[in-house]
Amino acid sequence: MKKLTASSHLPFFLIVFTLVFGGILLVTFFSSSQYVILIGIILGLIVSGLLTFWISKKETTNETYIHQFEKEFAELSVSNERFEIVSKATSDTIWDWDIKTNRFIWNKGIQGVFGYKKEEVGDNLQWWFDKIHPEDSLKMSVKLYSYIAQKSEKWQDEYRFMAADGSYRYVFDRGFLVKDENDQVIRMIGAMQDITKSKEEEQRLQLLGTVITQNRETVIIAELANADHPEDRIVYVNPAFESMTGFTQEEVIGKSANILVNRFKNKRDIKLISDALKKKEAFKFETLNKRKNNEEYWVNLTIIPITNKDNQHTHWISIQRDITEEKLKEKEREQLIKELTLNNSDLKQFSYITSHNLRAPLSNLTGLLTLLEDLEIEDEELKEIISGFERSTQQLNETVNDLVNVIIIKDKPSIEKEPIVIRDVFENIFNQLNFLIQNLNPIIKLDVDKVTSLHVNKSYFESILLNLTTNALRYHEPSRQLKIEVTAKNKDKDIQLSFKDNGLGIDLKRHKEKVFGLYQRFHDNPDSKGLGLYLVKSQVESMGGTISIESEVGVGTTFTITFKND
Repeated sequence: MKKLTASSHLPFFLIVFTLVFGGILLVTFFSSSQYVILIGIILGLIVSGLLTFWISKKETTNETYIHQFEKEFAELSVSNERFEIVSKATSDTIWDWDIKTNRFIWNKGIQGVFGYKKEEVGDNLQWWFDKIHPEDSLKMSVKLYSYIAQKSEKWQDEYRFMAADGSYRYVFDRGFLVKDENDQVIRMIGAMQDITKSKEEEQRLQLLGTVITQNRETVIIAELANADHPEDRIVYVNPAFESMTGFTQEEVIGKSANILVNRFKNKRDIKLISDALKKKEAFKFETLNKRKNNEEYWVNLTIIPITNKDNQHTHWISIQRDITEEKLKEKEREQLIKELTLNNSDLKQFSYITSHNLRAPLSNLTGLLTLLEDLEIEDEELKEIISGFERSTQQLNETVNDLVNVIIIKDKPSIEKEPIVIRDVFENIFNQLNFLIQNLNPIIKLDVDKVTSLHVNKSYFESILLNLTTNALRYHEPSRQLKIEVTAKNKDKDIQLSFKDNGLGIDLKRHKEKVFGLYQRFHDNPDSKGLGLYLVKSQVESMGGTISIESEVGVGTTFTITFKND
């Protein structure tokens, strides 16, 4: 801006002086009176003097105004410069609200923090309120206008403010009022700070705090020994701590952690904790501890070291769970297993002895019956007695053989497996049962070629299929033609074999728990001993497989056998 001085008005002064003084001279020149000439000269000088005084006075006044304007303009420039510097230096969004005109001014924070473009930012109060979350708007406006009405010293509030992408940010807003000389509020200036991260962290910590305080497991936080305290010091325990240990929070917080550690019954565990903490390693173990009343209890204990950003070990957290009841049950299970193992061993021994002791008498009886066959017996009653004796001896001998087979299966921890072709096994079974098959003429459908081979014990597998096929033939429904359908397929990592017939079926509502039991019979067949399905299940399980049954009386039965695809 160009500075105005007295010299800038000099041409104007010369023009005025020339016109006035020239006029007086002209009048004087045409006058013949010397008085007139003298008066003209005096008047010219007076007018010139007055003009000169007026111009100089005016110039002085204008220069004063100019200096004052320059001073205020300079102060305003400095103020604006400071405002811009503050705006750049802070991450806050600064706003200026002219309450009389309702005009709003935002700094660039509204763009940088909330992502708005310059042309998207409104310049009135309504734009600001429209961006406040609906749940916060009413509360915030009430507090704001109450603050303005009361002319309080400061206003601050937390609310959610919409960003340009439509999401809401948590903000902390604070402002102050600007008043005029009559103590009337004319403006309000504020600074809005984005506290979304700290708010989310606060909520997360509140949730974690709730989890810790409501947790049934004991949580202990201890600060490591330092210059202020020579021993690890307990700084927090949750409510579950008191119910587990018997100590109150007041009795342990601020005290040495040794008050708890030294109560371990096994002192070796104390060294384990110390060594792990030195290595800054988390570890877990079980130990026998004592409550405040010296009652012993088992605890599952986890120690987690806590380090700061400089990787300095500052605290450790211990999570403890009372496992006394679990330990008691574990001890009971161990005792029960020992008893069952002993009983099982006794049963095996009894089975071996029984089968061995019965074989000799059975062999003698069989030999005597063979001798009787060479004798001619005329007494019909005696013949009938001997015939019954032969049948009983034969059944007893078969029962002993079956028991021996069961013992062999149950007592053999591992069996030899080999790859077999399922269709080949069935062909062998059909040959063994050729007589029964010819008599009944069943419809037999084999769909087993999807599984090229099965890795099992061949003898066991053949025995399983032989038992199932024999049962299907024995317990067929006389009123309809027997159908037997066998399928084999790969299912995930298993091989599944299905054996289905349309025979008499089994009432599973009555016998489901007994189907695979020893000596269980479900039909009145004189040849049934109730041992077949028991042997089938034993052989399947000995090869690592499973068997299940679906059956309905008068409809038929389906057995599903599953083996791991080795």
